Amino acid sequence: MASTATHDHAACRTSALAAAARLAERRGLRLTATRARVLEIVAEHHKPIGAYDILQRLAGERGRAAPPTVYRALAFLVEQGFVHRIDSLNAFVACFDAEHRHDAGFLICQTCRTVEEIAEPSLGEHIRTLVAARGFKAVRSVVEISGTCAACSAAAARAKPLSKGRMVPPA
Repeated sequence: MASTATHDHAACRTSALAAAARLAERRGLRLTATRARVLEIVAEHHKPIGAYDILQRLAGERGRAAPPTVYRALAFLVEQGFVHRIDSLNAFVACFDAEHRHDAGFLICQTCRTVEEIAEPSLGEHIRTLVAARGFKAVRSVVEISGTCAACSAAAARAKPLSKGRMVPPA
């Protein structure tokens, strides 16, 4: 993901939705209006969103929305690789490279809650090698790394210390 200042997230979201539509058609699957809207809600930001928040958005737009509807849509989107589940946050993020099946790895900023996906094939290959060497039969693998993103780290470095350890936010 590019820096926040230069990132065109609308184009990013549009690209993810178009890829999902193409892949669903190619796979002979239906990307229903509800599935597409759930994907659109998840893809609005590079921040994780919980199922309950999605449910609230749908209810606000369409009136009453049933939890099973959201959970079924999310299950479909995860199964197809259009959305990833962030287990540690019990939330979901859109996959912006759904056309290439891959193991998921995530950098999760504890300050701004931005999630950046690591779509590096060697990561999955290395994990599979380590797992196989131990005779373990993995069903699913997700790498989640929590910390501070570059933008938040830079903002913290720019903050000026005051007396008694207090910080002044950057201008």
